[in-house]
Amino acid sequence: MPDLYIERRNWKSKRKAKWPMRTLRWMITLGMVAFTIVMATAKNFIPDSVEVLNIFIVCLGLLVVPKFVYVCCAIVGRAIARMQHSTTNWGKAVGYMLALCCICFFAYGWTIEANRLVVKQVEIYSPDLPEAFDGYRIVQFSDAHVGSFVGRHAHFLERAVDTIMAQRADAIVFTGDLQNVQPSELYPFRQLLSSINARDGVYSVLGNHDYSMYFNGDEAVKIANEREMVSRQRQFGWYLLLNEHRVIHRGADSIVVAGTENDGKPPFPKRSDLAKALKGVNKNAFVLLLQHDPSSWERSILPSSNVQVTLSGHTHGGQVDMLGLRPTRILLHQDKGLYTQGQRSLFISSGLGGVVRFRFGVPPEVVVITLRRGQVQ
Repeated sequence: MPDLYIERRNWKSKRKAKWPMRTLRWMITLGMVAFTIVMATAKNFIPDSVEVLNIFIVCLGLLVVPKFVYVCCAIVGRAIARMQHSTTNWGKAVGYMLALCCICFFAYGWTIEANRLVVKQVEIYSPDLPEAFDGYRIVQFSDAHVGSFVGRHAHFLERAVDTIMAQRADAIVFTGDLQNVQPSELYPFRQLLSSINARDGVYSVLGNHDYSMYFNGDEAVKIANEREMVSRQRQFGWYLLLNEHRVIHRGADSIVVAGTENDGKPPFPKRSDLAKALKGVNKNAFVLLLQHDPSSWERSILPSSNVQVTLSGHTHGGQVDMLGLRPTRILLHQDKGLYTQGQRSLFISSGLGGVVRFRFGVPPEVVVITLRRGQVQ
């Protein structure tokens, strides 16, 4: 559509572009149309080669979106010029500047921000925290999507693991989405993921991607994939919590680390059983709950339990944050960072990766959480 508009305006103004430029422009456009049809008709929602998806998104961001923005500005500018009986279309100049901004935005998000790993320090207070655990340090990482770290991007995952281990935390937790589609994505990283360890262990839960909802295949294969995901995480030496809990002791004091399966709204899997996860846990115990989907906090966790601290992921922080505006804030009450209700807290990590490794204003993060005894601040 933008090319048709440009072609029409060039003919009307009698400033026809030279045929090599016109041919190049139409070759790019028709190539993108063909590429889009191929992507739209693919068997799986996420292609087997995530690199193909990344190339498609890059092409959209650098070749299609800037042109679309320019044409929209030109059309609006032309309408304003007509209303003012002017021959000057300032929309073109604005369109050129915004198109250039779009190119810079996408280039920065792909090449710089997506590789800018940050370590976030967070303190979470609770009056129920046992004294022996005041100052207890937990490293949270989330939404690794290791299938996206292929080829030259593999070094980022290695850097993330080095960063996790450098924090020397008491415990490490992973809050879901280890894969994109299927567990074979983990094979190149088995040794790397197995190297993650802490004094009190590594605890994990499954995210929506860790099930088979994005795999279009035989039901038996889906079930086998889900079982393999469970066995793989346990082979790494992680305590994968499937609606269950474990207890960490410090002398006579203890805290409970519980984990529930994904508790999402449709179409995401809903397999959480909070009552089962907390079965046998004393009502006065301090509970740290891992749940991938933060929407579960208000919907299920707050009304159905006394869990003091919940750690989640899933949202990726929207992956784009411009002056506080994030796409996830449209749909979610809690989408990034620390939230409290009374003496209870929820922290949502922006995660390490994503199916599409694009970030702007929301860099990948490793979170160091320090538990403090005291009133929620």
